[in-house]
Amino acid sequence: MGISMDSIIAGFEKCFPETGVNTYSGLSSMDTLRLISGKMAPFIRAMLESGEYNEFKPGMVLDIYQLLPEDYMKYIHGADCEIFYFITSDVTPEERFAIQKKYDTEKDYTFYKSDEELQEGAVYIVEQSIYIKEQCQKYGLPYFETAKDRERIFCRFLQNLNLKSNTL
Repeated sequence: MGISMDSIIAGFEKCFPETGVNTYSGLSSMDTLRLISGKMAPFIRAMLESGEYNEFKPGMVLDIYQLLPEDYMKYIHGADCEIFYFITSDVTPEERFAIQKKYDTEKDYTFYKSDEELQEGAVYIVEQSIYIKEQCQKYGLPYFETAKDRERIFCRFLQNLNLKSNTL
């Protein structure tokens, strides 16, 4: 089972603006990331502690880009879960933009954004990925650089995850 936290974040923004969860708050890219991460990390911990999510075997996936390693360590580490970061820190924003254009499909919300918006977003993604990589190294958390050899990286990750789930 998988849950897209982007949908949950959008729900917070629309239904509970008093929480301060706001992707378009006018803050810098990094400050927005820190704000959302700091709000969503305790929420995720509460979800995990509800006992509802450990019923799935081999597990469940929470897909959230906006969770910094520092907030994972502060709020979630020690819960019955694991975290893996997929980043693109080893490219320029121009290269990151090209990657997005190559892999975007009609199912991705970014497919319908202008090239100008995507290029601006690529700058933010690279900046955030560099920060996340540094934090992963600091806390010893696993990360996967997907900018180059993307398919092989994903296949290797899935093989390792499958081996791990078979031993549980």
